[in-house]
Amino acid sequence: MKQLRWQILIVILALAVIGVLLLGQQPPSLRPTNTVAPVTGGVYTEAIVGAFGRPIPPLDFYNQADRDLVRLLYSGLVRFDDHGLPQGDLAESWGISQDGTVYNFSLRSGLVWHDGEPVTSDDIAFTVELLRSKDLPIPDDLRALWQQVEVKVLDEKTLQFRLPEPFAPFLDYLSFGVLPKHLLGSIPAADLLEAEFNLHPIGSGPFRFERLIAENGSIQGVVLSAFKDYYGSRPYLDQVVFRYYAEAPMALEAYRRGEVLGISQVTPDILGEALKIPTLRLYSGRLPQLTLIFLNLDDAKLPFFQDASLRRAFLMGINRQRLVDRILNGQAIVADGPILPGSWAYYEGIEHLEYNPDAALEAIKKAGYTIPAEGGAVRQKDGQALSFEMVYPDDPLHSALFQAIQADWAKLGIEVKPVPLTYDELVDNYLEPRTYQAALVDLNLSRFPDPDPYPFWAQAQTTGGQNYARWSDRQASEFLERARVTVDLGE
Repeated sequence: MKQLRWQILIVILALAVIGVLLLGQQPPSLRPTNTVAPVTGGVYTEAIVGAFGRPIPPLDFYNQADRDLVRLLYSGLVRFDDHGLPQGDLAESWGISQDGTVYNFSLRSGLVWHDGEPVTSDDIAFTVELLRSKDLPIPDDLRALWQQVEVKVLDEKTLQFRLPEPFAPFLDYLSFGVLPKHLLGSIPAADLLEAEFNLHPIGSGPFRFERLIAENGSIQGVVLSAFKDYYGSRPYLDQVVFRYYAEAPMALEAYRRGEVLGISQVTPDILGEALKIPTLRLYSGRLPQLTLIFLNLDDAKLPFFQDASLRRAFLMGINRQRLVDRILNGQAIVADGPILPGSWAYYEGIEHLEYNPDAALEAIKKAGYTIPAEGGAVRQKDGQALSFEMVYPDDPLHSALFQAIQADWAKLGIEVKPVPLTYDELVDNYLEPRTYQAALVDLNLSRFPDPDPYPFWAQAQTTGGQNYARWSDRQASEFLERARVTVDLGE
């Protein structure tokens, strides 16, 4: 179980470069100055970049447009608040055994599906069985986890999960959308991909499916209505309408034409134009995403990577705030570590390293790296030059970030050679086999509220796992292993 921890993208941290991207930024002149009290009623129409696919769990893993629908249509056993702490959703309460291997859950009373049938423990057990299926497009690590967990239905309102060993992040995996067994139980998992249910989904969430919007022979939108029998507070809105657009500029143009009242996400390519529209208010929210530089600490050809004082100098030599301001248009904050601000596990006292090229250069000189007598721009020590390759995604954003980092390090006498790649090439041919020297990549943690750093830092993950940087510290690994089996948040 300790080896199982699915991540959407990739990566390991050696130097934190940029952290927590933002969705948008509202100019001071556009910020509301009066407090507005919400009222019940009305229809909200939102533009979504993407296409309608299969808006049912667990088929929504690879389609953000479907996930937006699933969050409104379905409920999970638990959900997570803004600090990553678990809250009851379908579950009214739960208890965990002292050894951390048994989880007992009790469901709320009065839970019903959108068709009026009751939600029971059998529905949760049925959905878990789908998560084990080899016939559905589910991440391998997630499927493997559920194949090791025993689910026992105790009665209609209580059920039990038994783990082979304690695993503190287990609650993360219980936020999956629950499906109705009475409607899907007779359909083989392989047939679920093409089931009629995809076009008429029925969940137990705050909104219910009402109808599709079809134009020119294709699905252009979806209409959802507030579910009057939802267990929680009734949504303020009577209806939510999603309209689909292939690209972000098309979504922005739809707003200009009055087709929609909002846009699901203002991406960097339309931010500049969006800020020019006086009627469009932009609200920022932190995304659980990091942009990082990994250094391969086990590359015998680059022994200077193993010197912590030099790694510290490399970090101080990058003007990260300028990267945020000029390349990311202010839509990020500088990260000081892999645990995101706002999380229950974030430590306010973590050291922050400012951009300090003078101190960085002094540390490099102290380590014995100097400009050779015959001249040149790259510092050397005993014939070893501060020179290495960096792989990065071949797109405009990462290319711009690389060029800025390259220029900052060049001022210190560090030479970085560019190796632009597709993400598949980067992962399959460089990160996984550990053949890279340095890598500029992204880490997206949006599917996992628990800020567990074990996969990227533990010694057990250096081969065959996700500790691509091969950072190895026995004491740190012991803490990470203990944290994985300790369910008490205080500890």
